[in-house]
Amino acid sequence: MKQTGNTILVTGGGSGIGEALAQRFHDNGNTVIVAGRRKEALERACEGRADMHAITLDIESAAGVADFAERLLAAHPALNVIVNNAGIMRFEALDQSRDLTDAEATVTTNLLGPIRLTNALIDHLVARPDAAIVNVTSGLAFVPLVTTPTYNATKAAMHSYTVSMREVLKGRVEVIELAPPAVQTGLTPGQESRPGYLPLEAFIDEVMALFAREPTPREILVERVGFLRRAEAEGRFDDTLRTLNEMAAKAHEG
Repeated sequence: MKQTGNTILVTGGGSGIGEALAQRFHDNGNTVIVAGRRKEALERACEGRADMHAITLDIESAAGVADFAERLLAAHPALNVIVNNAGIMRFEALDQSRDLTDAEATVTTNLLGPIRLTNALIDHLVARPDAAIVNVTSGLAFVPLVTTPTYNATKAAMHSYTVSMREVLKGRVEVIELAPPAVQTGLTPGQESRPGYLPLEAFIDEVMALFAREPTPREILVERVGFLRRAEAEGRFDDTLRTLNEMAAKAHEG
């Protein structure tokens, strides 16, 4: 992926990983558009950065995604990179009947959202030079946290979707997967300071160094996420599943 001179869309760009990525991409000499539901948060993310722009997006709405794509391309026809980062993570209990509102919202936001947005922009991207799609998944796509089952499933699905997309678009659009470990962000309550989670700035530093490699890796994997990404290939899936969930339980307690 070209490092400077891009026009980059980052969804979920008003906070957390999305905001940090957007600001680093901007500071590397790119025009960046941040998108999300909360206009105020998007505008705060852009403060002091002349080539950062905010556009509201309702990622849960098919009509909203289509409308957003039209507005985006009208305002920024040079767009050549999209970062599908917007996502939600909800805790769910599988051992009892429950209201499925959280599960359904997670599927819509984390899976249908990026599929719909990429579909709305793909004809434009295949015609652009130096085009790239970055899909943000999770280490939990490879080893699940049992308290967030739908989140894990959507990220596993996006990993598979990304593999297919990479093959189909080979030679036309670069397709990159970014799979974070547990990072100190506001994704879940209290996560910003949860012990054992990777500090956001340290995570972004490592991510940007990986993006700068030539060629750009097809999977952006910071060192800490290798514990999950390679668990099955290294024959330690069951041990990793147990260890991950024990660690998560202790982090929530402490």
